[in-house]
Formats: sequence, C-alpha cells, structure tokens
Amino acid sequence: MLPEIIEFEDRYQEAFRLLNIEWLDHYHLTESHDLQILDAPRKYILDRGGVIYLARIDEQIVGSAALMKEGNDVYELAKMSVSTGFRQMGISKLLLDKCLVWAKRQEAKRIILFSNHQLTAALHLYEKYGFEHVPVVDSPFETADIKMELKL
Repeated sequence: MLPEIIEFEDRYQEAFRLLNIEWLDHYHLTESHDLQILDAPRKYILDRGGVIYLARIDEQIVGSAALMKEGNDVYELAKMSVSTGFRQMGISKLLLDKCLVWAKRQEAKRIILFSNHQLTAALHLYEKYGFEHVPVVDSPFETADIKMELKL
C-alpha cells in the first residue's frame, strides 16, 4: 500500500518528532539542533519559508521530509525519515520527489543536505537523484561528516 503524501499540520508534530528521533537515536546522531527543530517545526521550518511533507498510511505517519530555506534560492533537505516497518517501499522516493517539485516551484537553484557516513541507504538514494558530495562547511551538526548538493 502506497502512502498519501500530505503537508505538515500541527496535529502531526509529535509523530514527526518521534519518527525522526527513532532513526537519530538508532545511529547515535541526536543533537540539540535536531531537538530544537523537532520540538518547533513550525517556527524553524515553516515560518521561515520551508515545507514539511509527511507520508501517511491510514492515519499513521510513516515518513517525513522537509526543506528548510537557507537563502533566496537555496534549501536544505532535512528530517527525512521512514519508519522502520515501512522501509523498502519507495516512500523515501515519493517524499524526495515531492520536495523537488516544491523546490522547483520556489525557483530554488540548489538543495543541500548534511548527513553521516552511517546512513548508506540514504546516501545512495541522494546520489541516484544527482546529489554530489561537496566539502563539509557551515554544518549546524557536529556529527555531519557528509554534505551534498543538488543543482536544479
């Protein structure tokens, strides 16, 4: 069953938070910057010109992806997650496709992301979409040892 991709609503804030904490904690990557964003996604993502998409099956939130505005034409792909029991179903691709369509409508020129070498499946997905490795500079995360960029 494919999920419905919906835009974030405040009523899904806790599900969004828990979904991301699940994978961050699993890889020992949870940082205060993550918690700040996850505790107040409206303030740190939406009110600053970004977007959050959620994957919903029935009424369960099983995936998320966000674009955070970093500049006039630059967005950061962030908080991309799929719940453990729902991986390998193409949900990440659906979320990433939705983010890319939205970014192009915003006339974005680049999408950046910060990641960690442990997240091999995610890194492979980003590479398939044309993200290229660039030097890790200006990372808000201590554990981010990878930075990638996609030129639109």
